[in-house]
This record gives sequence, structure tokens and C-alpha cells, in this order.
Amino acid sequence: MKRDFARRPLRLGRLFHSRPLYFVTFCTYRRRKWLARDDVRQAFVDFAANAQREFNVAVGRFLVMPEHVHLFACGDAAFVLGRWIGQLKQALARAAGLTRQSSQVWQEGCFDHVLRNDESYGQKWQYVRDNPVRAGLVASAEDWPYQGEIVYIDRA
Repeated sequence: MKRDFARRPLRLGRLFHSRPLYFVTFCTYRRRKWLARDDVRQAFVDFAANAQREFNVAVGRFLVMPEHVHLFACGDAAFVLGRWIGQLKQALARAAGLTRQSSQVWQEGCFDHVLRNDESYGQKWQYVRDNPVRAGLVASAEDWPYQGEIVYIDRA
């Protein structure tokens, strides 16, 4: 049976003319818990810092859970979110010593949402930041070591 929509829809960034702020979530394959590690966090920080220096991509706040990642990012007109997330996934898997040859590492694609002007970056971040508490991993959000902010993104 032929599918009417064989291709994925265009990423939202292609519909906006300014620098949209993306809220992105992506998950490990079958929600395997291997992300909440110091080496993976450091690979994330290194990748994001390089993205800012080399490609004008700003990663704001982020949180790495055992089986998924949340981040806020924006880039210039040449920024292609899907390609960039694919490269980030490769860097994180490599840091954890995982390869696609051995088994599937990531769930396909990612969830992305462009924050509208009236949406609060701070409120979205607070919800994300409380994930480890809701999951019973820490008593207080401040205690979760796999979070941070690479670049301050002003949404005022």
C-alpha cells in the first residue's frame, strides 16, 4: 500500500523569517537509559559550545535525562534543525561508546516546538527542569547534575 505522505513535513524553521527559538526533545531507542552520564553531558556541552563558535547556533538551557534530552536552541537563516540534531545525536552516542552498527541507538526524529512570542521560555524551562524530580531521581531540581545553560538567550 502506497502512503500518501511518504516524506516528513518541513521543519517549522523554514516557515519563519526571524531567529525562532526551538524547544527540542529527542529520545533514545526504546527509551534505553544511558544518557545521564558525565561523559555524555560533557559531549553535549562541547558540541553546543562548538555550534556557537563555528555555526552561530545558540543552545540555551538543556537537561539530559537517562533516556531523553530537552534543549532550547536558535540559529541563523542557514540553521537546519533536523540535520543539527542528527549530528548532536551522533556526538552523544559516540561519547557513550555506542554505534548504530551494533543496534539502533535513537528513536527516529525529534519533537520540536517553536516558542511563540507570547510563550514563556522561563515557564517551559521550569517544567523541563522539574523532570528529574517528577521521575524520582532527585529531591530538588537543583540537585540534577545533567543540566545547564550554554548561552543566555534573552526572550524579553
